[in-house]
Formats: sequence, C-alpha cells, structure tokens
Amino acid sequence: MKKTFVLTMIAAFAAIFLRAQEIPDRKRGEFRPIERTRMFNKKELVSLNLNEDQKTKLRSINQDLRKQAEDLRKQDNITVKEAREKWEALHKDHLAQLQSILTPEQKAQMEKDKEALRARVKERGQKRQARMKQELNLTDEQSAKMAESRKATVEKIKAIRENNSLKDDEKREQVKELMKKQRETTKSILTDEQLKKMKESRRHHKRNREII
Repeated sequence: MKKTFVLTMIAAFAAIFLRAQEIPDRKRGEFRPIERTRMFNKKELVSLNLNEDQKTKLRSINQDLRKQAEDLRKQDNITVKEAREKWEALHKDHLAQLQSILTPEQKAQMEKDKEALRARVKERGQKRQARMKQELNLTDEQSAKMAESRKATVEKIKAIRENNSLKDDEKREQVKELMKKQRETTKSILTDEQLKKMKESRRHHKRNREII
C-alpha cells in the first residue's frame, strides 16, 4: 500500500512538471523549454519513508502546484520569458514547502542520497572519458587537456548557479556561453579526423537511445 502511494505521487509530480514546462507562446519558433530541475526521484521518496501525515501534506502541496501550473498555462497574454519566470518562482516556493514537511533525519537522508548520486555520476563520467579516449584514439596529452577543460567548465557552471546575485535567465545565458566556449576548446584540442569520429559516435549513441 505504501509503495503504491509513493508511485502514485511520483507519477502525479512528474506529470505536473512536464505539463508546466510546455507553456506555449504565440511565436512557437521562439519558444525555449523551461529548464528542468529535479527535486525528488523515486528512490529518494522511498528512502525518506514518509509518515501518513507527511503523505497527506505532500498530496495537498502537489494538488496546489497542479492548480497553479494550470492557471499559468492559461495565461495566453504573457511571453515565454514571463511564463518561465513565474514558473521558476512557483518551483522555488514548491521546493520550500516540500522541504518544510521533512524531519532533520529525512533531510540528512536526502543529502546522503544526493551524495551517492553524485558519486555515480562521477563514475559514469570517468567511464565515458575512458571510452572516448579509446574510440577517438586520444593521446595522453589530449585526454588530460579535455579532462582539465571539462573540470574547469563544471566548476564555473557551479559558481554561476550558486551566485544568488544573478537572475535565472542570466544564469542560463552565462552557462550557455560557457558551453559554447567548451565546444570551441574541444575543437582546438582534437584533430579534424577525431572531431569527425566524435560526431559520428554521438549520432550513433543518439540513435541507440531513440531505439531503446
């Protein structure tokens, strides 16, 4: 019964986010999806072991978010930028409400889960780098330069996201510019043949994901 409830709440929560991120604009060509920010995933919710009172409060919070998201979708007289700003404010408020129903122990568990996730992401990144070195036949020097470039970019992106003096749209623009510079750095490190192989490899992995 407990597992069924959790899965139901996850499904509802995901549906709210997906729908709220599709707020249209009168000029669809200028539309850009609202940046996704994951809060709780399935494993986190299960590991938090919410009690019945918390489940009731979570249901109420999610219902309130659904209503506000639907109201926002109906505002046809606002631009995508305005809709994005309103959604991000709504998102932050919702996260604060979710955090408020958790006990100190549950918050600590959530941080523990996040640490574990970061460790898994780091491990996957290392495996991806090793695979890339083999596929592109990178020299040790090229591999080291690319790893250094990626690390520097990640640190800069983290600094941008933690800079509370910047607005969300300013953060997005700065991150976008950093990613552009990262691509240019990669081009300067690799040979034309290696760049060609990289593009082919990405297309191959993309096709595999679509098939799956």
